[in-house]
Amino acid sequence: MDMGTIRGLGTVVVMVAFIGLALWVFSPRRKAEFDDATLLPFADDPEAIAQVRQAQDQRQAHANPKAERSPKP
Repeated sequence: MDMGTIRGLGTVVVMVAFIGLALWVFSPRRKAEFDDATLLPFADDPEAIAQVRQAQDQRQAHANPKAERSPKP
């Protein structure tokens, strides 16, 4: 194996790791876990946690406006 082959294999390994990490981070299954992690800086202040959760709920409501509407009779 020459140096070019080793560098090429290294590039492939890093690229696969990057793609795997990106898929893990942006996976919808991890959203709840990461939302809880965003509250860690406010762990000592329950009022701040309530405000952050309220803001998150409002963002979700604006992202899914059809989910809140009742169907027309």
